[in-house]
Amino acid sequence: MHTDWPGGVGQAQDDLALLGLLQLVSPALPIGAFAFSQGLESAFELGWVTDEASLGDWLAGVLDDGQTRCELPALVRLQQAWVAGDAERIIEWNQWLAANRETAELAAEDARLGASLARLLGSLDLLPASPGLPADSGYVTVFAWAACVRRVPVRQALLGFAWAWLENQLAVACKALPLGHTAAQRLVERLRPALVAAVDQALALGDDELGPALPGLALASALHETQYSRLFRS
Repeated sequence: MHTDWPGGVGQAQDDLALLGLLQLVSPALPIGAFAFSQGLESAFELGWVTDEASLGDWLAGVLDDGQTRCELPALVRLQQAWVAGDAERIIEWNQWLAANRETAELAAEDARLGASLARLLGSLDLLPASPGLPADSGYVTVFAWAACVRRVPVRQALLGFAWAWLENQLAVACKALPLGHTAAQRLVERLRPALVAAVDQALALGDDELGPALPGLALASALHETQYSRLFRS
């Protein structure tokens, strides 16, 4: 029985929740995540990330100082707010996330992915009735609702979100660096324990401990806006 979902569910519901989570984090989900690099393409151009080792260091840093302190704990709060039907808290955390997007590209990425996921959920008749999605819902806010409607336990939702982020970043690297898929799998093995640790920490942080500290990523993202040759939108 789940401990973070009211009422508990049976094995069939557990299985459906797992499949719903896999659907949400699949690279085949048609929301366009493949088009964004979150500043990683600029890090390649600037020579900050050049190989498997430096990519692993970059990803570990973004996970520790970014995802762990921003998206993941916000996802906890948003999913709990959706379960409770707390519209005010949903709007508050959606706005908090928007305020933490440090460049135009990062803000646009969050908005576009959120809008794309909302359109997909609408086509599946899975949009919330009351409270509805905030008009400017970002990706984390919509993902939290999708996890809620799929009855995915909070911890598993965080693991899935973190996995989707890592998989997308490695896909970016395989396209833009001379990095083979075997090297990408070595990085998965290196970073899997870090994903679990990030979720543990995100679940433990208080509201006053949140906020990303990623000046390098913010700089890379800002420089990407005028980068001459680009494969990705961010």
